Amino acid sequence: MALHVLPIIMAGGSGTRLWPLSRALYPKQFLALSGDQTLFQQATQRLMALASDDVHVAPPCIVGNEEHRFMVLDQLRELGIEPGAVLLEPSGRNTAPALTLAALFAQQASINEDADPILIVTPADQTVMQPEAFKLALRQAVAAAADGSIVTLGIVPDRPETGFGYIRATGDGSVKAVAAFVEKPNLEVAKRYLVEGGYFWNSGMFVLRASTWLKALQQHRPDIDTATRAAWDERSTDAGFIRPGKAAFNAIPSESIDYAVMEPATAAAAVMEPATAAAAGHAGSISMVPLDAGWSDLGAWDAVWQVSAQDANGNARCGDVLIENSTGTLVHATSRLVSAIGLDNIVIVETPDAVLVADRAQTQDVKLIVNALQKAKRSEGSLHRQVHRPWGWYDSIDHGARFQVKRIMVKPGASLSLQMHHHRAEHWIVVSGTAEVTNGDTVSLLTENQSTYIPLGTTHRLRNPGTIPLEIIEMQSGSYLGEDDIVRFDDTYGRQ
Repeated sequence: MALHVLPIIMAGGSGTRLWPLSRALYPKQFLALSGDQTLFQQATQRLMALASDDVHVAPPCIVGNEEHRFMVLDQLRELGIEPGAVLLEPSGRNTAPALTLAALFAQQASINEDADPILIVTPADQTVMQPEAFKLALRQAVAAAADGSIVTLGIVPDRPETGFGYIRATGDGSVKAVAAFVEKPNLEVAKRYLVEGGYFWNSGMFVLRASTWLKALQQHRPDIDTATRAAWDERSTDAGFIRPGKAAFNAIPSESIDYAVMEPATAAAAVMEPATAAAAGHAGSISMVPLDAGWSDLGAWDAVWQVSAQDANGNARCGDVLIENSTGTLVHATSRLVSAIGLDNIVIVETPDAVLVADRAQTQDVKLIVNALQKAKRSEGSLHRQVHRPWGWYDSIDHGARFQVKRIMVKPGASLSLQMHHHRAEHWIVVSGTAEVTNGDTVSLLTENQSTYIPLGTTHRLRNPGTIPLEIIEMQSGSYLGEDDIVRFDDTYGRQ
């Protein structure tokens, strides 16, 4: 009998340690940091590739942030994948509530006529350099989880690493027993783990049935179980998105899968007799499959350097980059030529509105810069200069006192909301494509090099009726140019 599997992609992270490329409203999982596809796309395809005659893989369930919902759909559409569900968290409550929502969805959806599918839970922001080795380990984990066990993937360490939690596992087979989950060690302890053996990095990937997770959560954290079920019962659905009740969800205790279930379950199993553990329905039994597949969580720029192609001097580059007389250096350029001379073990990351220069050994501390930006309420902590919207994007290319210039791209068939502004007028010039412009009571078509003027207080809308992207230059002028000076009358995407 074929096993029924439901991929669960956890896509709600913020990736602050990869600033300035990763930002709160465009985090690292939606960036192509390793290869041509984004990390989210890579994670999705890795799980979908598990399908075979004896494993049926259902369309993926994505758990993510409300702000990223259209990026999720766009990137899945590029892969030709229709999601089984997109569950939107109104706030970050960590991974335990996120997995609980997915498990409740799985039981309700009866995936492939199976009301209790095997869930493969993975973060969306990791990379794997050896997909076939990953698939083999995952098939072993799925087989082990079919009987109701909780299975995790443990990364075979290749260096003493202080940035990861560890798993201590016992046994000689391909599926090992988990003895303990261990906190991030200091360097000396990490070196000892490597010498002793039996310790693996905690990947944050789990394989288990939906009922197994819910039973374990009820046993170890009934408060999270009860609160998440309350939010699920108040869910609403619109445009293919499932939204749990906002107030109820915000009241859920914030906790990770590890702290909520894995650590207490392992501790409980350590003092239980085997027969008692079996009677508990495996809620206290956790297994581990070793994974040696070129895995990285790309948690900081040093990790990006490690998985990047390097020259004979250990330098890695991306974009328009020149490097001379340097070693062990990463230079990532997105909008201009960046050159480096005489650098050792340095990271340089350039974006149109921010540049990071850091010692490669201290890139974990980039989050301190992000914290400072947030404290100063600077937009560079959360937004790029180019801001993505469900209809396309806009790039703020210049601004000054009482004016702002934007480059706007509208996808074929897409449109902005029907809106007006209290404090600014706008001039639009079509660069390429065809624009359908609503300007007050008039609707007209504009093509390349044609323009229009939208007076202050006039209702207007921009739509792309064509089959190629529409690009325009928009010049705003007025006393206030903030994005919150928008009154929407009608919006395709349900925004207010």
